[in-house]
Amino acid sequence: MTNTSSPTASAPVTFEFDAPGRDLESLKRSIANKLMFVVGKDPEAARPEDWLHAAAYAVRDQLVERWMTTTRAQYAQDAKRVYYLSMEFLIGRTFSNAMLAVGLRERVKQALADFGVDIDAVTELEPDAALGNGGLGRLAACFLDSMATLNIPGFGYGIRYDYGMFKQTIVDGRQVEVPDYWLTHGNPWEFPRPEVNYRVQFGGHVVKVGDAYQWVDSHDVQAMAYDTIIPGYATKATNTLRLWSAKATQEIDLGAFNRGNYMAAVETKNHSENVSRVLYPDDSTASGKELRLHQEYFFCSASVQDLLRRYLRTHDNFESLPDKVSIHLNDTHPVLAIPELMRLLLDEHHLSWADAWRLCQGVFSYTNHTLMHEALETWPVEMMGRILPRHLQIIYDINAQFLHQISLRGGSPELLRKVSLVDEAGERRVRMAYLAVVTSHSVNGVSALHSELMKESIFFDFANLWPERFNNKTNGITPRRWLAQANPALSAVLDKQVGTGWRRDLTQLSGLNAVLTQPKVIEAFQGAKLANKQRLADWVQANMGLTIPTDALYDVQVKRIHEYKRQLLNVLHVVTRYLRIINNPGSVTVPPLVPRVVVFAGKAASAYHMAKQIIHLINNVAKVVNNDPRVGNLLKVVFIPNYSVSLAERIIPAADLSEQISTAGTEASGTGNMKFALNGALTIGTLDGANVEILENVGADNIFIFGLTTPQVAATRAAGYQPRAIAEGNAELTAVLEAIRDGVFSPDEPGRFQSIYDLLVNWGDHYLLLADYAAYIAAQEQVDVAYQNKEAWSVMALRNVAAMGPFSADRTIGEYADKIWKSKPLELAS
Repeated sequence: MTNTSSPTASAPVTFEFDAPGRDLESLKRSIANKLMFVVGKDPEAARPEDWLHAAAYAVRDQLVERWMTTTRAQYAQDAKRVYYLSMEFLIGRTFSNAMLAVGLRERVKQALADFGVDIDAVTELEPDAALGNGGLGRLAACFLDSMATLNIPGFGYGIRYDYGMFKQTIVDGRQVEVPDYWLTHGNPWEFPRPEVNYRVQFGGHVVKVGDAYQWVDSHDVQAMAYDTIIPGYATKATNTLRLWSAKATQEIDLGAFNRGNYMAAVETKNHSENVSRVLYPDDSTASGKELRLHQEYFFCSASVQDLLRRYLRTHDNFESLPDKVSIHLNDTHPVLAIPELMRLLLDEHHLSWADAWRLCQGVFSYTNHTLMHEALETWPVEMMGRILPRHLQIIYDINAQFLHQISLRGGSPELLRKVSLVDEAGERRVRMAYLAVVTSHSVNGVSALHSELMKESIFFDFANLWPERFNNKTNGITPRRWLAQANPALSAVLDKQVGTGWRRDLTQLSGLNAVLTQPKVIEAFQGAKLANKQRLADWVQANMGLTIPTDALYDVQVKRIHEYKRQLLNVLHVVTRYLRIINNPGSVTVPPLVPRVVVFAGKAASAYHMAKQIIHLINNVAKVVNNDPRVGNLLKVVFIPNYSVSLAERIIPAADLSEQISTAGTEASGTGNMKFALNGALTIGTLDGANVEILENVGADNIFIFGLTTPQVAATRAAGYQPRAIAEGNAELTAVLEAIRDGVFSPDEPGRFQSIYDLLVNWGDHYLLLADYAAYIAAQEQVDVAYQNKEAWSVMALRNVAAMGPFSADRTIGEYADKIWKSKPLELAS
């Protein structure tokens, strides 16, 4: 029994509660109680989903007391809180992660087994939380994990999407999007907070009353909070992920309903709640663009209102705001938080412009995740003025002040045009990344290469103005989920060789270097890899009806489908390999081809036609290759649909080869490259993103680097790149391209992939696939040679594992907290 006191308006009230026990019998009693009194099911009638929820509630109870203790400590220590704003939090499944954090998996497993329930079976029933799509969201999830593990007081703020982005299905080889009903059975991990809701305004107009501005005649949406506990590992600290759900200010127009106009009665409710329906609505239409702007402002407004409310609970003015609040912008999606904070300070709390601006510059920091201009968000001035009229005024005022300062420093009219927050060329647009740079006290890239290129390209003029503002924080991954949880077989090998401390200090894996050439260590590593391949092969057989061999090299590329990530270059190698096999039946190729299973997975944005064509091509190639008796087990191709965190946890541990083959200078960092290497896969890749730093850490003998460098890419384009000449000069490449063009993989529709052929040969090959083709094929031949010596390959893989210490998200977050956020760890009793 635990005593605690609760502050009230009058006096502290002491109350008692029963802290949940951690022993087996206590867990069994807790699960039984949850099944009966929370889920409301008799054990005789309980479905597997009911047992999952009962166990989840029991494990959640283990976190709640820590959560309350952490929150009290934050207030008691007047800690500086970090607010991490992100459109995505790709947290995956929570049940396994929570058990790992509290160290109770084996006991929960036994407790369920005593009830006749298989923990592995029910764990598979938990849907991935549909709160993200790609690396941006997974990075945010890793960061929340590390913030809690390091006792950094933090909040994640995002949107509680009803249906995620979409569930990807493959129909006749094509991607077909359907809603992701991840909340159908409820979410036992979230705490609805109906009392925490904020008015979010859209539209209307601005009036000036004296020296003040008022935003009037708007249409409003309510933002309601849902909280999820983020536990730290081997610590009492937890943090909170607060997600906002859009609710209508009026549930129903009863007058319209009583008149029989039932659709009109709920029209306002449906329109309001569309804001949090899906992640990244198709923005190829004007209405889609407007919905995305609504989404971004919705979560920024609710989050900033919420964090100010929390700050004002213990402070009666704003002078300490930069000392107690850090707001971090994860890419450009949350940049509307800047004018929103300015609006609240100016219009609601009546600060002067100078004070409000000084405070904003003290609290905001910004991470850039892309070098591609088309991916840097801009909003039409007309649209923003119509939807967020007060914010557009504030942005114009920030811009005027900024440009005036630059002109006083002798800035030329050309410089003013280039750095203006408003692009005046053509349709006037607000440059959100520029707004982030002008306001933030820190702007960072996410790999050493990316951070340098960022200063040399998209933010060149700003870096000249404020060089001290720019810095690098190379991304990292959490070893708890991506090794301890995803790969129990390899984790057991590592625990035996270097101890268990790597879960908190990944640099301890360097201890492997002393033993990794020992036969028993190599054998144990190979056994773990084989077990992981078998686990993936079983899943593919059960879910896709395809048999894949486990004695082959598993060659894997799993990530968002995009032209710059060059899944298409991978396909060119697959087709090259296929043609070599069928054109040399029964003979030995030079160098010899080792059996391969080539695995693809990833979603294409619903409006991204070429990315969807690439998926179609992959599936058509797979259909031909996998059914050609001349190929047999020499080559299998698999496209696993609906890529997710839980699928990544199954795929990555099985990989031998990690495909990180983006055009040099396009990938900001990547974190998949780190996950694969940590799980004992060798990288084949370009000198792009964090591949450069992986090369530095693992050594050139333990990685396969190929292709043009970033300067060479620029020089090739400047010299007048001619992809057709490259194709015509390489007979094997010509045969590969013609096979794709002429219907070898689409005999029912020979011209299906003409557009892909044209993209590469006739339309400029923007991402230089053909320029890198020969080097890529040569690197793949080196892979074949290396893999024939399984013992040497295993040593190379183990050297990769041993070198992954610098790529822990704990290291990254430690740097953010120390250098950017200036946030100290909470002091908690052990």
